[in-house]
Amino acid sequence: MNNDTIFALSSGHGKSGVAVIRISGDNLSDFMERIIGKFGPTPRHAYFVNLRDNADEIIDQCIVTYFTAPHSFTGTDVIEIASHGAPAVIEKIFQFLSENNMRMATPGEFSRRAFYNNKMDLADIDGLAALLDAQTDVQRKSALASMMGRDSKIYDAWRSQMIEIAAYSAAILDYDADDLPENIGKTVKTKIKKLYGEIDNALSRYAAVRAVRGGFNIALCGEPNVGKSSLFNAILGSNRAIVSDIPGTTRDVVSSTLDIDGYMVNLSDTAGLRKKTSDKIEKIGIERTNAEIKNADMVIRVYAEKASTAKVADNEIVVINKSDLIKTKKSKNAIYVSAKTGDGMNDLLKIIRKRLHKLTDGMENALVINVRTKTLLENARDELKKATAIRGENFDLISEHVRAAADAIGKILGTITASEVMDATFSQLCLGK
Repeated sequence: MNNDTIFALSSGHGKSGVAVIRISGDNLSDFMERIIGKFGPTPRHAYFVNLRDNADEIIDQCIVTYFTAPHSFTGTDVIEIASHGAPAVIEKIFQFLSENNMRMATPGEFSRRAFYNNKMDLADIDGLAALLDAQTDVQRKSALASMMGRDSKIYDAWRSQMIEIAAYSAAILDYDADDLPENIGKTVKTKIKKLYGEIDNALSRYAAVRAVRGGFNIALCGEPNVGKSSLFNAILGSNRAIVSDIPGTTRDVVSSTLDIDGYMVNLSDTAGLRKKTSDKIEKIGIERTNAEIKNADMVIRVYAEKASTAKVADNEIVVINKSDLIKTKKSKNAIYVSAKTGDGMNDLLKIIRKRLHKLTDGMENALVINVRTKTLLENARDELKKATAIRGENFDLISEHVRAAADAIGKILGTITASEVMDATFSQLCLGK
C-alpha cells in the first residue's frame, strides 16, 4: 500500500447544498492546523472556517473535521471538508489539494486502506458495495448487516472450525489414540458433514440473495393482443409501454423498475408469443421473450378470455385480462383483472407480494453472496464433499481437503488473497470509498 495523501468527493456529483470531500494520509495534523488557523486541532471536532487557497484567497466557507489514526474509516489520518456543493467550489478545492502534494484517489482506494489497516475485511467491503447500490429498504437492511460484520462472523466461524478439523485430522496420524479425545475420527467426519450442509444451504439461497441485491425479475408474457402492455402500465401506474389493438405492437422487451414492499422489482413487458410468424423482427422479439422468461424469478402469463390447461410452473402466475368484457369466469387458479378499469389489480399485487415474501423467507440473515464469494463458497463446499467421500482412516487426505476449504473461505475474507481478487473487490466501489 502506498502512503500518498489522497482525496475524493465522497458525496454525490452535481449541484447540491453540501459536498463532502475526504482526505486520507499520514500525519495530516500540519495541514489541518493550516486550514483552520489553529495549533493542535481537536480530533472529531467540527471547525467552521474560511478555507483559503495558496494565494490566501477564500475558496469557500466550510466545516472541517479531523480524524486521527487509527480512529478513522481508513485507519490513517482523515480530514473531511464539508463545503457548498457547487461544481466550481468542488473543482477549486480539488485544485488547492493537488497544489499541496495530494492526488485524486482511485475507485475503492479509501476502502483498500481500511482493509490494509484491519478496519474492514473483504466480506465487509462486499457489504459496503451492496449498501452503496441499495435502492430499497430490504436491500439496505441486508447490505448494512453484511457491512457491519455479520457475514465476516459466519465466515470466521467456518474457517476456524475447518482449521481445527484439519489439525485434528493431522494429529490422528501423529499421536496415539490414548492421547486424543475419544471417537475423534467420528467427530471429525461429523463436523465436516455439518459444515458442508451449512455452506450448501447458503449457496442454495444464492438466487434469492441475488434477487434481493439486483432486483426480482418479473416477466409479463402471453400471446399478442392479450393486454400485456396495458397490464404493465397498470402495475407501474404510468404509460411506459405502447398500447394498441394491433397484434404484435411490442416487438422488444420493455423494462422498468419499481419498489414493492421494499423489494426492488425489474418488471418486463415482452413481445407476444405465437407459434408462427413471417416477420423477422417479431421473431427476434419472441426469442428475447423466451430468454426473459428463462431468466425471470416470476412469470405472469397473461390471457384474454380463458387460460391454457397446461400445467403451471411453480414460479408462474396466471392472469386473465379484460375481465370487464368477460361474463362468465370459469378458469380456476387464475386471477381475473382489467388493466382498463383496475378490477382485480389489488388481488394480483397481493399475490405478487406474497410470492416475493415467500422467496425471501428468512433472507434478513442470509449471507450477501456475489459472483466472487459464490465461486469461493462452491470451492469450499466441493473440498468438504471430497473429504466426506473418503472412506477409512485416510485422515491425511481429509486434512488436505479441509485445509483447502479453509483457504477458500480465507480468500473471501482477504486473509488469503491474490492481487486480482483484491482489484475485483475494490473496483466495485466508487471514488471516496
